[in-house]
Amino acid sequence: MTSYQQGGTYRDEEAEPLHSHFQTKNSNNSTSPSWKRFGLAAAVLALLGYMAVQSSNSNEIGNVQELDVLGHHHDKCNGKKCGKSGKGMKSGKDNNDDDKVDEDETELFDERRRYIVRDFDSRSTFSNFLPGVAGVFGKPVWSFYVNRGQGIASFGLSSKDYPLLEFNPANKAYQLTPYIGFRTFLQGTREGHKKKEDGTSFLIEPFSPANSKVAGLDTEEEDLKPTRNMYVGTNEMEIEEIDDGHGVHTSVNYFVLPEEDFAALVRRTTVTNTGDDDVTLSALDGLAKLEPTGGKLQWGLKNIGRTLEGWMGVYHGDDTLALPFYRMSTEPSDSASVKIEKAGHYCISFIEGENDLLPIVYDTEKVFGWSTTLQEPTGLYTKTVSDIVANPQYGAAKTSSAFAAVEKVTLSPGESITITSFYGEAEAVEDLPKIAKTVSTEGYASDKFERARELMDQLTSSVETHTANHLFNGAIKQNYLDNSLRGGMPVILGDLDENSRASNADEDPRLKVYHVFSRIHGDLERDYNDFNIDPTYFSQGPGNYRDVAQNRRNDVIFSPRIGSFVVKQFLSFIQADGYEPLTVEAVAYLVEDPNQAARVASTITADSKSASIIQAIIGGGIFRPGQLFTLFEQIGVDLSVSKQRAIDELMAISTETPMAVYGSGYWADHWEYYLDLIEAYTSVYPDGEEALMYDTELRYFFSTATVKPRSQKYVVDYTYDGKSKHILQLDATVFDKDKVKEQDAFRNQTTGLIANEANWQRTATIGKKKGRAFTSAPIAKLFLLGAIKYATRDAYGMGIEYEGGRPGWNDAMNGLAGMVGSGMPETFELSELLKYVRSVVEKFQRPLVIPVELGNMVDTINDALDELIDSGYTDPEVLPADVPEVLFKYWDTVAAARETYRNNVQYYFSGNTTVIEADDAIDMLTKWYDQVQLGVARAMKIGSKGIDDDGTSGVPPSYFSYNITSWVETKEKNEKGLPLANAKSMQVGVFPLFLEGPTRYMKLIKDDEDKMADMYEKVLKSGLRDDFLKMYFLSADLTGQSYDMGRMMAFAAGWLENQSIWMHMSYKYYLQLLRGKLYDQFYAEMKGGGMLPFMDPDVYGRSLMECSSFIASSAFADPSIVGRGFLARLSGSTAEFLSIWRLMFIGSNPFFLNNDGEVEMQLIPALPLWLFEDLEAGAEGKRDDDGNLIVSYKLFASIMVTYHNTLGTDLFDVAPKSYVVTMTDGSTVEVEGASIPTDTAIQIRKLLGVESIDVYY
Repeated sequence: MTSYQQGGTYRDEEAEPLHSHFQTKNSNNSTSPSWKRFGLAAAVLALLGYMAVQSSNSNEIGNVQELDVLGHHHDKCNGKKCGKSGKGMKSGKDNNDDDKVDEDETELFDERRRYIVRDFDSRSTFSNFLPGVAGVFGKPVWSFYVNRGQGIASFGLSSKDYPLLEFNPANKAYQLTPYIGFRTFLQGTREGHKKKEDGTSFLIEPFSPANSKVAGLDTEEEDLKPTRNMYVGTNEMEIEEIDDGHGVHTSVNYFVLPEEDFAALVRRTTVTNTGDDDVTLSALDGLAKLEPTGGKLQWGLKNIGRTLEGWMGVYHGDDTLALPFYRMSTEPSDSASVKIEKAGHYCISFIEGENDLLPIVYDTEKVFGWSTTLQEPTGLYTKTVSDIVANPQYGAAKTSSAFAAVEKVTLSPGESITITSFYGEAEAVEDLPKIAKTVSTEGYASDKFERARELMDQLTSSVETHTANHLFNGAIKQNYLDNSLRGGMPVILGDLDENSRASNADEDPRLKVYHVFSRIHGDLERDYNDFNIDPTYFSQGPGNYRDVAQNRRNDVIFSPRIGSFVVKQFLSFIQADGYEPLTVEAVAYLVEDPNQAARVASTITADSKSASIIQAIIGGGIFRPGQLFTLFEQIGVDLSVSKQRAIDELMAISTETPMAVYGSGYWADHWEYYLDLIEAYTSVYPDGEEALMYDTELRYFFSTATVKPRSQKYVVDYTYDGKSKHILQLDATVFDKDKVKEQDAFRNQTTGLIANEANWQRTATIGKKKGRAFTSAPIAKLFLLGAIKYATRDAYGMGIEYEGGRPGWNDAMNGLAGMVGSGMPETFELSELLKYVRSVVEKFQRPLVIPVELGNMVDTINDALDELIDSGYTDPEVLPADVPEVLFKYWDTVAAARETYRNNVQYYFSGNTTVIEADDAIDMLTKWYDQVQLGVARAMKIGSKGIDDDGTSGVPPSYFSYNITSWVETKEKNEKGLPLANAKSMQVGVFPLFLEGPTRYMKLIKDDEDKMADMYEKVLKSGLRDDFLKMYFLSADLTGQSYDMGRMMAFAAGWLENQSIWMHMSYKYYLQLLRGKLYDQFYAEMKGGGMLPFMDPDVYGRSLMECSSFIASSAFADPSIVGRGFLARLSGSTAEFLSIWRLMFIGSNPFFLNNDGEVEMQLIPALPLWLFEDLEAGAEGKRDDDGNLIVSYKLFASIMVTYHNTLGTDLFDVAPKSYVVTMTDGSTVEVEGASIPTDTAIQIRKLLGVESIDVYY
């Protein structure tokens, strides 16, 4: 694959459009289905009869002989273009189509930095979404779109259970969107002029699949087809059709309504007359199928869709057709409890610049007749739009439409109309007139559109970056946005005065950190995930543990005022058994002091009734900001202060509590991301490490599941051929009913809700002594984690066992847990964890205070280790597959100690603790660390095995399995009646290479440049390299592997996790190259096409700004698919990209402690010269007044930093010569040397009055 290096002059403030070095072409050779272009004779005959009796409508319909029906160009064009080209035409006064003036065919982006997809509906398919961000004080809708039809494939509120347009997975959305989605039908008459004797009538559907171009087909008929473009923006999507044959330019823009107290998707359809004579148009524009409200509908729509229609109806907000209200009579059910549906969906439409609302055609049959496929608007073949509006419509017992009806609008050449429609949900039909009055106000739609753009610019300004490569600058912003959508964007609440504004969340207890805009990564392609986006202020949704932990990694870099919040949040989730829950939810809050609640309630309200309501709400249990405002609206609370002030006052008196949900099974990798969080924190607050590690107390999360001991999950079963028996590790966790009873004790008898205290492990209640939530210092919890993971190493002491029922990061290896498998990635992370805990104890020389139960386990482990060492065992030169007896005995003893510990703390801690003195802890951790290194050495010896891999590549293996070769049955059986057993001996099994192995191994050798370079070369020459794409496979060739290993074997090679390019792991690998200071190798991989935005856009198949989960590799059989990105955007690769950005621009440790223990600041980037100036790519750099090349970026989302490259070279590990710090009052602080002294460094970190920093190299 040829690398793609953008060489245009895409600008920020002073931009020109971006150009590709490739010729733009269609890469999809498939053809689109015909719209029966030559099979409409019946419709024409019907129209002949209709026209004979409708002479009064001749101005609208025109002469039959000139009639042009859907998909045909009128013959006056004679095969040539008619009228003016739509390029450069302003489609309405607010749509900014001047952004698209004179586009060159090689442009990738327009002036608004929107990615251009030309002939979008004839290219390879892709799906995408609008961010679903309406601002902190806005209510979002979710919306997904595809490059078919008019784009939007599904949208709704909250989750896929509450759609306005039904949610369909991508493969179905590509097929259905052109028909059940948004549609536009134009009935037009051209009046003619002095060179014509008569006019021409036509009925057309812009964006119809019938007129999609066929890639690779060069015929006269193809030339007559309209030109179609899609413009992908960060918070908008626009499509346009340039129909020269009919002299009509149609553009449609979508955005989510920002900063309103109601949620809506906004659609603005602009039709422009590009012909050279007047045209009179009537139009139907809107949604072919709009679902009503009625509770959770997704299951019903998919399984009992026809029955469900019996509940459906269309009601009205007034006595016109302008305010239809789509709802079910009741929520569909067959139970004794009946819920009447009050809320409903709406469509409100108008022509911008006019005050009147448009009538809505909701009766689908009036538009499509009996064309149940919805392909053809047969109702418009025999009737005008006016006829349809004037006649009765019916909306009962069927799925309805929502078409805005425009009747007889005459446009002069160059003139436009814009039909604006709002689609959303209202609590009651009585709310519709108020909403309609708001949205139809002159200028409202255009102002909100501009605000939607501004909002996204503001949110992504945290990583504003200016280099010579402007495509790279844009990719940083997109990755920051997508990272925030998966992990959440932190906001500070409780900011009441100057003291709070000069503090971080650790320093001022009034300050609270709340993450907004997050959601699990569910979409059209990730249809397996049930996303949720609350349609409230401070909108957010839950996310998967590993996703959120990774995507919040750099929060403190962008928002230093959050302090150690993220570290403490995630360390709180460590359970007594060493595992974590599956789902992270938003932080919840509690006001414990009723006097404070009364004081604040009276402060922020306008009357005593409102104050009493607020006091009751915040005193009634935990809450979240969005829930508060929803209740305020529903109950009618009258605030006397701004919403921002109100929430700040409330948060200042609240305490926060992390929230999570167990889910299913325990994943082996959830703990692996803690060191990244800690490292990011200490790079900003090196002076806060001791207080964080020792002087903070954290609880232990309490899940309702228990990990079974080996004797209850080692199951005797037949092999796949039925000829022999073997041991599988099955049903490793059990839903613990006694834990449920423990949580049930906290259920409120009035509300039925379980109190938050139930989520935290407690000490037992003994007599009159009530149990309490047990706490430990973070360093103690990390020690506990290290001890348990150390005690979970496999029988050969290599990988960490997947004994919780789930694998690690590579969850497609789901069968590995059943194979008694283990993972080296977890071992490499354990090595780093033990090293870190030891370094903290060495640095601060303070003891560890741990639960006494853990102390007993540790004693047993250490005794067993002493026995192993005393045995004199050493590894032979060639390790046998059979685990040596002495190692098996050690494993069995340690595993039993782990199981005994878990049994002792299954429900409660005793509350007693053990103190491990610093020297003893250091000695213990050193011995464990050394044993882990022995295990790593063994793994390198045993190695991997696969196609063209004999195990001698020198690349670290990732996984092992263990065949239990002898066992003793326990006489117990599992729930399926299969015998249970205890293992007596084992044999190790090996797998092909996986990229995760060397990626995580590089953490162990990152400080040794020679070892890093050697490992890089080994990986480059291994089966992990895709030489065609110049990228890295997630796995080597898996041909011949057992299906037992997991679902990745079920996929075709090159697809999903089977030997594809998994961008997240690839980016992790690239990040390790940068951490290991392999700068030349890293930038060669980046510019060589291994990273965005340096890929070939025609091959990648979507915006070069947006990461995908995976790229189909060269192992995939279909070459037309190779190199295309799938499962877009909400990928962990965004977290790695931001970590890469951080190392490139800021350095690994911007703050450090000098020899006197005082904080200083240093900025040591890793920037290549080509980011300052790249003349080969046509990217001229910016220079300062002295002629030095410069780049700049925002530090802490606030302070503009400019690097002055006086050396004119790469800036790889080059220390600054001097700094100039400019304050907001205009004063400056000049610093000579490599670091900024303490007072100024702290002022920068606190964001107090610092405008910019100029750094000279």
